[in-house]
Amino acid sequence: MRREAVLVMQVEVELSQRRACGLMELHRATCRYHRRRCEDPQLRTRLRELAEARRRFGYRRLQVLLQREGWRVNHKRVYRVYLEEKLSLRRKRGRKRSRVRQPLPEAVAANQVWSVDFMTDALSSGRRFRILNVVDDYTRECLAIKVDTSLGGVRVVRVLEELKERPGSAAAEFGMKDDEVVQPTVQPVQE
Repeated sequence: MRREAVLVMQVEVELSQRRACGLMELHRATCRYHRRRCEDPQLRTRLRELAEARRRFGYRRLQVLLQREGWRVNHKRVYRVYLEEKLSLRRKRGRKRSRVRQPLPEAVAANQVWSVDFMTDALSSGRRFRILNVVDDYTRECLAIKVDTSLGGVRVVRVLEELKERPGSAAAEFGMKDDEVVQPTVQPVQE
């Protein structure tokens, strides 16, 4: 844009190039610059052919092949043409491995299966706290709610042990909605 303005000032106002570039705050070398890049259609077609023949090669390996054929090209030019031709490889994403999930046992009576869940919230001051909920799956009764700023695995096990000690509770297993608990299964209480 400013180069065109310098040319207009030179032709219409009859200023020198030095003066016009000074007024437009443009370097004279920038004003005199002419692009020397030659658009080589032969390079484009050869790069496209190599990319089709070797689909798994990126631009660096294609550049090595071009140099072996006698082309005098550097990696920057090959990369520019490679992108313009949209030859770039798709990045591989990791596979999602499916685990065989075992269904949780159905509860047919109270205190057979418990579910453990964690919730997180924040106070108005911004301080976060966590809530541990233990629910009986059959009766939908909440057996324990523990609130603290941090609930570690040892604390969770202690809460479950306290629940086992209650009269009338003989929980065999519990299902988790988070993978944060240390022990995934609590064994039945031996009497």
